[in-house]
Amino acid sequence: MKKMFLMGRSEVGKTSLTQALRGEELHYVKTQYTNIDDEMIDSPGEYAESKHFSVGLACFSFEADVVAIVQSADEPYNLFGASLHTFIQRPLIGVITKTDSPFANVPMIRQWMLDAGCERIFEVNNLTGEGVGELMEYLKDDLPKLTMEQVMFKQSLGISEWDPLPEGVEYPA
Repeated sequence: MKKMFLMGRSEVGKTSLTQALRGEELHYVKTQYTNIDDEMIDSPGEYAESKHFSVGLACFSFEADVVAIVQSADEPYNLFGASLHTFIQRPLIGVITKTDSPFANVPMIRQWMLDAGCERIFEVNNLTGEGVGELMEYLKDDLPKLTMEQVMFKQSLGISEWDPLPEGVEYPA
C-alpha cells in the first residue's frame, strides 16, 4: 500500500479522511503535530497556512509514496500555487472533501488542483464514505521498487521515477 502524505489548511478534513480510510468512527481531533504511521502522514493545517512552517511539508513529502493536497469543496481561497508538483518529488494527487456542503464549488477546487499539477483527483465525503473506496483502490497499488541505477536512468530520460518507461525503452543491462 502506498504511504500517503496529507497536506491542506486547517479543518478541511485531513484527519477525518484518515479515520474514514481506516474504517473508524469519525470524531473530531485537532491535529497538533504531524502524525506518522505505516500508511499515512497527517500534518497540521498550520503547516500549509504559514510560510514559516511550509518547508516542513516538503521535508515530510520525502517520507511518503504519494502526496495528497486536501481541499474542501467550499474552500474560500487556494493555498497551493500553480505547478506545485515541480518541487514535490512524489506523485501528487488531489482530494476534495465536504462535497455535500451547500457552498461547494467542486469545479473551482478541481481547477485549482489541476493547476497545481495533481495527476488524479478524488472527490470524497468522509461522513458517508462516498469516494473513499476509489481512493483506497488507488492506494492499494504499490509503486515499483527501483534500484538507484534505474532511477538515474529515468531521470536521464527526463521522467520521474514513478512514471512508466516510454514504449520501446528498457533499462540498460
